[in-house]
Amino acid sequence: MAAAAERHLGAGTSVEGLRRLSGGASRELWSFRATSPDGSAHDLVLRRDPPGSTTPVDESRLLAAAAAAGVPVPAVRFVLDPDDHLGRGFVMDAVEGEALGRRIVRDDAYAGARQVLPAQCGEALARVHSIGLADSGLAARVGDDHPALRQLDDLHRVVDDLGAVRPVLEVAFRWLRTDPPPCDRQVVVHGDFRVGNLIVGPEGLRAVLDWELAHVGDPAEDVGWMCVRSWRFGGAGRAGGVGGLDDLLAGYRAAGGQIDVDAVHYWEVFGNLRWAVICLMQVGVHLSGVRRSVEQAAIGRRVAEVEHDLMELLA
Repeated sequence: MAAAAERHLGAGTSVEGLRRLSGGASRELWSFRATSPDGSAHDLVLRRDPPGSTTPVDESRLLAAAAAAGVPVPAVRFVLDPDDHLGRGFVMDAVEGEALGRRIVRDDAYAGARQVLPAQCGEALARVHSIGLADSGLAARVGDDHPALRQLDDLHRVVDDLGAVRPVLEVAFRWLRTDPPPCDRQVVVHGDFRVGNLIVGPEGLRAVLDWELAHVGDPAEDVGWMCVRSWRFGGAGRAGGVGGLDDLLAGYRAAGGQIDVDAVHYWEVFGNLRWAVICLMQVGVHLSGVRRSVEQAAIGRRVAEVEHDLMELLA
């Protein structure tokens, strides 16, 4: 890392305090401090793909496009190249604040933040959805078919491959296929916008993280995903446990965004189904013996919770 920092940040730059962070389920995160010869220091984070990763999203490019659109994101300092011998990844500014969902939703220290977070998240989402497709690097993914149906095919294939027999999920698949809401515009969708992927301070939202699931789709998908009960961390508010959906949508509209409110329920159902399939995938990895993990085994038990939520949503 020291050699890469010198190459990209200038001769004489030193690195200290390199340590791996506990976050980053799909990518490695390393924090460190880079100090220039003049004594100026910067706290930075390396976000690196694991060996063998074939992720199709150029996250550093997407972060730059998001920043240009006014989304609060960490600034990208440099992108790794082959001469760094560190694999694929990039270095960005560290952003101080809290990212653990349970603390954001429950701790008294963030009571003030919870008052403004729904509207701030709505504003941030409107700006995400305003990112130019050409700038994002995702333009080639615009399809002629409905974005929900496109993803449902992939999700059902996963369930079939796992050999999972889940009647509630089958009901949800059929309901979602029957009458998807019209999608009159396809935009950059963050794909995992929720409490837990945000950095929050006492004053509110500081940064939006984890863009590796970004894709082209219906803007209501991001809103529905944030409403999934699993991302409320025990909070009562429909919008990520921190507030009401009306406040989130008010922030979205205040930033110039327009969204079909009726479509949010559909995409909330979709989000729950998607999360259930992800849980099945996680426990499948554990049961296969490819990677034994108590955490992944425990996630598999959450499928029943999501099935309960789906039955309530579809009642």
